Amino acid sequence: MKTYLSALLFLTSMTFAFAQNTPQELTDVFFNTFQKEGASKALDELYSSNSWISRNADAITNLKSQMEGLNIDYVGEYYGYEKINSKSLGSSFVHLSYMAKYDRQPIRFVFQFYKPKDKWVIYSFSFDTNISEELAESAKIYYQNL
Repeated sequence: MKTYLSALLFLTSMTFAFAQNTPQELTDVFFNTFQKEGASKALDELYSSNSWISRNADAITNLKSQMEGLNIDYVGEYYGYEKINSKSLGSSFVHLSYMAKYDRQPIRFVFQFYKPKDKWVIYSFSFDTNISEELAESAKIYYQNL
């Protein structure tokens, strides 16, 4: 019985470790944590994938502070997120844009992921209110393809 429980615990931990292996899965985890536990915890999880980013602790602390400002008093209630755009450079770099839906206005969240070897890591993260800029860029690409 003890061996069975040990094997089950091992398999469960391995499943969790490998469950977040794509940029899409990493962003889904980010937004779930953001909704349930707040911006600071979500950013800690996101940046934990890249040991190099932790060297810039001041910038991360500043970003956490700015994201904590996305509260009910400033932008209203949070209703979820939708993917806006996805672009790849080769098979090792992905740019993902999302719209976070709030009462007052949408907020654009931009994630960039890099895969230097065999694991995706966060390369860059930002957020802003320039959702219309994303739409304008998409329109340019659409008209170029006609």
